[in-house]
Amino acid sequence: MRRLVIPVALAAAAALALSGCGRADDTSTSSGSSSGGEKFPKNSLIGVSLPQKTSENWVLAENLFKTDLASAGFQADVQFANGGVGEQQNQIQSMVTKGAKVIVVGAIDGSQLGTQLKAAKDAGAVVIAYDRLVKNTDAVNYYVAYDNFKVGVLQGNALLEGLAKKKASGPYNIELFAGSPDDANAQVFFDGAMSVLQPKIDDGTLKVVSGQTKFNQVVTQGWKAENAQKRMDTLISANYSSAAIDGVLSPNDTLARAIITSVKAASKPVPVVTGQDSEVESVKSIMAGEQYSTINKDTRNLVKATIDMVKAIQAGQEPKITDTKQYNNGVKVVPANLLDPVIVTKDNAKEAYANDPTLSKLTG
Repeated sequence: MRRLVIPVALAAAAALALSGCGRADDTSTSSGSSSGGEKFPKNSLIGVSLPQKTSENWVLAENLFKTDLASAGFQADVQFANGGVGEQQNQIQSMVTKGAKVIVVGAIDGSQLGTQLKAAKDAGAVVIAYDRLVKNTDAVNYYVAYDNFKVGVLQGNALLEGLAKKKASGPYNIELFAGSPDDANAQVFFDGAMSVLQPKIDDGTLKVVSGQTKFNQVVTQGWKAENAQKRMDTLISANYSSAAIDGVLSPNDTLARAIITSVKAASKPVPVVTGQDSEVESVKSIMAGEQYSTINKDTRNLVKATIDMVKAIQAGQEPKITDTKQYNNGVKVVPANLLDPVIVTKDNAKEAYANDPTLSKLTG
């Protein structure tokens, strides 16, 4: 795995390839493209199909897409699929029928949109996978996201760092959580984190007391807080009646706060808990010394990169592509523009959020 020297990175890469989200050995900057798109009128319709409102960042993305696409001169059809996969399928088909020239898809389940995206391709639309890779179809042209494997690596390293600050040496008792199995990113986050954590599990530094270390054992369906809290309740009652829990790998902030709620309800000291998304309540928790870390993936930058891609396609130009090797969706390698995530703890929060008009107010 690129830039990693940890042996299990190779196993992680193999697992990713099998899951249709493979990453190769290196990152390259290229203008390579799979669309060959032609110039179209600037006031054309751009469709944006987003998943359920499971985090603040999705809500922010909705607002940004509406305002920024309009500011760029496009017509914007931005919709959430809160009713599930069937609703998203219908929304994308409707965008095709309306004549959308580009369809941006933040998939609920990236493996269930093949029919609708084929219709988009047949109609001449360009498809951009946003944040989550769309799998098992050749009808996706581009992928725009933060480097999701790196997100997991940062989370794994943050957990180790937080544990070392809490207690000079191990062994440390930990538990693992992953995201929703229908989200293509969930496995990538987990594999990134485990490329860091698995060697420490193997050498005894980390002890997963429940024994649940496989992705399918630790998933959180729908990224729902209540599912994470219920699982944490069960883990505590079954494994930590007398033992201390030192740390928890949480893939995002919503689940991190649910895990902390469960621990507090059990009258246990709050362990080192990771997160992602820089949600307001989690940044407050970090500054209060509870949640240990989050990941800053500024949605403003991700939406801007996506709209820049739309502008390039509209003008008949090649959009910015930073990777043409790593994201295999099971049918093709999708050209990607990857942004760099940033780990945030209490120590660097002020610097990390200096340019964020909301979060900068929380860091003192």
